This record gives sequence, structure tokens and C-alpha cells, in this order.
Amino acid sequence: MIIRIMTEGQYRFPGAMIDDLNDIDHALVDVVAEDNQEEFARLFDDMLEMVRKNGTPLADDELEESDSVIPQPDITLEEAKDLFVGTGVVPG
Repeated sequence: MIIRIMTEGQYRFPGAMIDDLNDIDHALVDVVAEDNQEEFARLFDDMLEMVRKNGTPLADDELEESDSVIPQPDITLEEAKDLFVGTGVVPG
């Protein structure tokens, strides 16, 4: 799976870890709906770290269609309210 972190780049992310990433994504949907800034910041950092730690960065000249797009690391809770709805940003 190819995951893009906006303003950062693309990562080849192992399919075996998609369920774990989806768990964070679904939790983010809940905390955004609850307007919980502190928990949003913690979970979003966890999501970014999971992708960075377990994904393999693609070279700048190796562009592939992204299966999922994660917002930029400095997203605000207000901005996230438009993205983390329904099933979130990670398909599955």
C-alpha cells in the first residue's frame, strides 16, 4: 500500500499493518467528533509515527498513486473535522 503524508512524501506501507493503522484512523474519527484536542494530537502523532517507522520512503522521482493520503503533520483539529469522518482517511 502506498501512503502519502502531505508535505512530506510517499511511503510503501506493509499490508500486514493496515488493520493497526485503521484502528488509529477510526479512533481519530471518534476523538475529532468529540472535539478532543489532546487525544487528537496524540493519536495523529501515533499515526504519523507508524507510517514513518514501518513504511519505506519512496524516492522523490518515484511517484505512484497513493492508496491513502494522510494530512500534513501540522493539521489542526478544526481542519481535521473535514477529513476524519465516516471511515477516516485509510481505506479498509
